[in-house]
Amino acid sequence: MAIFSRRGKYSWLFVVWVIIGIVIAWERAYLAADVLKLALSALLAIFLWPLVLLGISLHIH
Repeated sequence: MAIFSRRGKYSWLFVVWVIIGIVIAWERAYLAADVLKLALSALLAIFLWPLVLLGISLHIH
């Protein structure tokens, strides 16, 4: 079972595995809307850091 296929993309089994894991974690209250908002805000700040330096708020409300 390879995580990556020959083309360098994720295998379908890995993608399905992660999606099922997210659904189960959500149903069992390991994930919450507040946690997802914080994670999304952090990812936006990481990838769009020049905007943060310009004073633009990337917080998800």
